[in-house]
Amino acid sequence: MEYGIAYLSIIPVRSEPDHRSEMVTQILFGEHFKVLEKNNGWCFIHLFYDDYEGWIDEKMCYYITPNVYESLSNEISFVSHEIVNVVQRAKKETPFMIVSGSNLPFYNSVDKSFKIDDEQFYFYGDISEKKEDDMRASITDAALNYVDAPYLWGGRSPFGIDCSGLTQIVYKLNGIKIPRDASQQVELGKAITFADKSLPGDLAFFDDEEGNIIHVGIVLNDKKIIHASGKVRVDLFDHQGIFNNETKKYSHRLRVIKQIV
Repeated sequence: MEYGIAYLSIIPVRSEPDHRSEMVTQILFGEHFKVLEKNNGWCFIHLFYDDYEGWIDEKMCYYITPNVYESLSNEISFVSHEIVNVVQRAKKETPFMIVSGSNLPFYNSVDKSFKIDDEQFYFYGDISEKKEDDMRASITDAALNYVDAPYLWGGRSPFGIDCSGLTQIVYKLNGIKIPRDASQQVELGKAITFADKSLPGDLAFFDDEEGNIIHVGIVLNDKKIIHASGKVRVDLFDHQGIFNNETKKYSHRLRVIKQIV
């Protein structure tokens, strides 16, 4: 068994070992994974954070030892909070950018540094910390930072994100781990019977004609919801579903609301 970590800002994960295949998710900087298989320059990986699996280009794989992998798996994760954050390698003059939701391995809060293997990095930005007292407000604030981010199937970054990527990353920024896909996220939490009983930060799920969960968004105040559809947008929300004020039509049919926090 081999192990790796995202040493790049964003790594696309594909359904097949081919750059033309569907991107199913992304690995953000500092997230670690197991390498389960190799095939002609590609690695089939299992992501530690959400158990997602798929193929990445081996050239994007930075290998770590089993001991480092175990240490990362057991440590308290520090997560970059701002939409774009500057990181500086100690041995290089040129800084580089990481996006919100990235991990900072072995973070030292005294000098705002972290390490991958023997290389030290300095982080210029804010970290996310779990805030029990105002969790719902914190979730709302984090979600609103993504408004107008473009929709991207499989995306988990402010430069392209899908509906369940948005909910997963917003919850990650608040110290809450949830699965990657909407069909998995719907299995969590307590069901809310009526839309007007939901609270900011709750997750609303929407289905198709066959009853399959196909969409998810985060409930806001004032009968509104934030979700990724074409772009990350704020729309009206009621017991029927999401009402798009531009088209004057319901775009998604409500199936259930889940309270996780």
